Amino acid sequence: MVPHKHTPERTCIGCGQKHLKRNMVRIVRPPQGSLLVDTTGKNPGRGAYLCPESSCWQKGTAKRNLSRSLNVELLTEDLDRLYSEFQAITSAPLRED
Repeated sequence: MVPHKHTPERTCIGCGQKHLKRNMVRIVRPPQGSLLVDTTGKNPGRGAYLCPESSCWQKGTAKRNLSRSLNVELLTEDLDRLYSEFQAITSAPLRED
C-alpha cells in the first residue's frame, strides 16, 4: 500500500474557497522590506493567498481582508503596485511543481 502524498491547500482571502497552494497567488510581508507578490511561494514572512482572479483581488481588498491577513495597513500606492504585479503573474501560466 502506497501512502498518499500530502498536497497543501490554502484558502483564498477573497472568495473563501480552498484550492491547491500551487494554484494560488501569495502576497507576502517579509520581516524587512515592503510587500511583494511571492512567485515562488517560499519567501519568508507573513503571507496571504488569493485565487488568480481579479474578482478575488477586488473582494480581498474591498473587505480589508488583505490588510488584516498581513497585519499591516495598506496604502493606495502599495495596493496599486501589488495589483500590477498580481495582474502580471495571473496572465502568465501558474507554477508547476
